[in-house]
Amino acid sequence: MALEWDAASYEELADPMTRWGAEFLGSLEFRGDEVVVDAGCGTGRVTELLVERVPEGAVVAVDASEAMVEAARRRFAGDERVRVVCQDLLELDVGEPVDAIFSTATFHWIKDHERLFKKLAENLKPGGRLAAQCGGAGNVARVQRAAEEAMREEPFRRYFEGWEDQKEYPDPETTRARLEAAGFERVETWLLEKPTPFDSVEKLARYLEAVILRRHLTKLPKSEHSPFAERVAEKVSSQDGPLMADYVRINMLATRKEA
Repeated sequence: MALEWDAASYEELADPMTRWGAEFLGSLEFRGDEVVVDAGCGTGRVTELLVERVPEGAVVAVDASEAMVEAARRRFAGDERVRVVCQDLLELDVGEPVDAIFSTATFHWIKDHERLFKKLAENLKPGGRLAAQCGGAGNVARVQRAAEEAMREEPFRRYFEGWEDQKEYPDPETTRARLEAAGFERVETWLLEKPTPFDSVEKLARYLEAVILRRHLTKLPKSEHSPFAERVAEKVSSQDGPLMADYVRINMLATRKEA
């Protein structure tokens, strides 16, 4: 089942992901006439920047969240170069194979990277490029520890019985092997630390509720969403060091094999 989002809150609070996406996109080269898939477009903030890079091309913006897709469709209403599609990336099918697939802040929400990478390869032309960034090994470890503590406490404990985290924060070596097994070559993978500070526990709690803890909140009644995020934020603040979300991103570049 696809993870649903509060698109309005994400649009307001996703400055860190937008900034990293813009930085990553800025490091890539485009001819300008490519057809590119934005895999996990969200509300379309980074998609807008991608569209600018292919003025003679087109973008297929894909997301599994209906709320995100609705927001992206509003953003690109009337732009014939952008097609917004609601699809699970594990079932990705955009019709004709494309020149490139771009993605930021999405793949870590998908547990099965072997299947994901094979599906991405199927939607690329031979020689097509994959450029993606998502959470990597060690991502938000401070938040993870705080969340695990909060999950064991009342009144939250009973909701998390049998909990299995469905996120995937891979290391570069594992990701490289998975991409090569899926039919990619010229694979590059590397980690980047992106610590993100917050001015107050309240701001961190709001951010956690809107972004990092989305999967956790699916286990809780709505009345407990904010209390749980607040408890996690308080526990993060009690740890040594600055008040922050200790993001680690994994970047991946790869080319689909010609044959």
